Parts: sequence; C-alpha cells; structure tokens
Amino acid sequence: MVDKDAQLDAVFHALADPTRRAMLRSLSQGQASVGELAAPFDMSLAAASKHIKVLERAGLVRREVQGRTHLCRLDAAPMHGGLEWMRHYERYWNQRLDALDALLQAEDRAAASARKPRSRR
Repeated sequence: MVDKDAQLDAVFHALADPTRRAMLRSLSQGQASVGELAAPFDMSLAAASKHIKVLERAGLVRREVQGRTHLCRLDAAPMHGGLEWMRHYERYWNQRLDALDALLQAEDRAAASARKPRSRR
C-alpha cells in the first residue's frame, strides 16, 4: 500500500512548479512527446525529462517509449487525493465562516433592538 501522505506530498510537490503545471495542462489535451512538452520552454530535453520524472513519481504522468520517442500522457487520478484534502479544509472554513456570520447577525439584531424606543403604556 502506498503511503497516502507520501503520495499527497508528491502530488503537491509536482504541482508546485509552474513548468510542471503547464506540462500537465498540455497533456490534458492529449499525449505528447518529451520534445513537445519542452518546446514552449527555454530548456533542454534533459531538463524537461527531470520535470516529467517528478510528475511520474507523483503518478500524474505515464510515459511510454516507442522507439526513441518517449510519449507522455496525463493520469489525473492522483489529484483526487489533493482535492479531497482541500475539500476537508473548505468544509472547515465554511463552518467557521457560517458560525461567524450567525454571531454577527445576532449582534446586529441585539444592537437594533437596543436602539428601538420602548413604548409606554
């Protein structure tokens, strides 16, 4: 079994770099060679390959060798763990913000009723 924390760390590490995110964006359109992934950047094929290896270790890219050509394709499944991690904190902050909103509304109602003049009978 793969350690979920280690997998999540690898995914976030891979996504932390703008070059790797751009490569993933490109792969979301379909498979590409290492050369095609390197083309938009001022980098060597060796540097592009290092980025791709980080993406592979995170499980985000699958590489297939066809002759001398290395073809890469996106595997977005590992991103699900990151999404679930972020959803946990989204729920956490939504609950906290809802509680703050309720408190502020209660204070506003209390202040408004304190300002109303009391009728005498």
